[in-house]
Amino acid sequence: MPPTVLITGASQGSGKATALLFARKGYNVVLAARQADRLESVAQAVREIGVSALAIPTDVSQIEAVQKLVEQSLGFYDQIDVLVNNAGICLTGEMANTSLEDWQQIMNVNFWGYVYTIQALLPHFLERQQGTIVNVGSFGGKMPLPNMTAYCASKYAITGMTETLRLELTPKAIHVGIVHPGIINSDFLERAVFKGTETDTQKGRQRMQEILQGPIVSQPEEIAQAVWDVVRFKVDEKVVGPIMVATEAYRLFPGLTQWMLEQGVMGS
Repeated sequence: MPPTVLITGASQGSGKATALLFARKGYNVVLAARQADRLESVAQAVREIGVSALAIPTDVSQIEAVQKLVEQSLGFYDQIDVLVNNAGICLTGEMANTSLEDWQQIMNVNFWGYVYTIQALLPHFLERQQGTIVNVGSFGGKMPLPNMTAYCASKYAITGMTETLRLELTPKAIHVGIVHPGIINSDFLERAVFKGTETDTQKGRQRMQEILQGPIVSQPEEIAQAVWDVVRFKVDEKVVGPIMVATEAYRLFPGLTQWMLEQGVMGS
């Protein structure tokens, strides 16, 4: 029986690219995202490659929906070999302009959505004594980014959970890895939220459009390849593309890098 991968946030961008890559590697694919029409379009593309696909519209911020996702997936395929947590949203804005509702929304999707899928699927992995979990984080989970406190908090939480969960599950033959992309050149602006005055929002969107034309941008296919490398070679962590320079600079020279971020020398 072919192996099976479950991917959240699979209807577009890096999630879609990951689904297509795993399909080409011979995996059956479970696709989860909120938009049913886009999800089914990806499922059809996967089937055209020659493997099976199951599309399950899911809001990962809802625990009952995630539990249903895993139940349906295991009922259809009997086993899941790889979980790729990829669903996420981006929020830009000063904390003073970020409401508690904004915080709850971004944590519900970016952090709790990952916890829910892992919690629901982990008994299956433990019973089989095998499996791989890949969490798609962000370079905002390795270094601070200006005016992105809520976003970075959600991504740092994923980094901490991943690294600690790896300690727990490696002795049980379950691999846990993380992929840190930079800005992804796909549908990023469609899913981005900008907080503040109308002028702040316009400036933030314009700045992001400029960054998307710059050299630090990652392509969806690069993220997909990084996810595959984590699975294939049991890699613990991969930072994707040129943004590795910035994250390494922050690791080695945190004070200097923070000063450059404050001065606007480094783009986010």
